[in-house]
Amino acid sequence: MPWSTPFDDPILLPKGRRLLTLKDAASYIMKLPKDEHSVPEWQAAMEALILVAEKGGPTMFARIGVMRALNRGHVREFTEPGKKHHWGRRKLKRDQ
Repeated sequence: MPWSTPFDDPILLPKGRRLLTLKDAASYIMKLPKDEHSVPEWQAAMEALILVAEKGGPTMFARIGVMRALNRGHVREFTEPGKKHHWGRRKLKRDQ
C-alpha cells in the first residue's frame, strides 16, 4: 500500500488543518519538536503508519494511532458534572 493512500476519514488537527493521507500524517509527525516526537504515543503512531504503508494493513489502524497520539492529554468524562444519578433514591414497598 503506498504512502499516498488516503484515510477513510480525514484527521482534523487543532489549527483547522487536515491529514488526508498516510504521507500527510508522517510528515506532520516528523515536523513535531524532538521532545514531542519521542513520546510513546507518537512512536506507536509512527509504527502503525509504517506497518500500514509497507505491509498493507487497514488504514484505520494508522488513523487510530494518530488520533490517540493527538488526544493523549485529553481526559474523557463519562458523566456530566451537574447530572445526578437516578439509582438509590427509590425503595421498593417491601423494603420499607
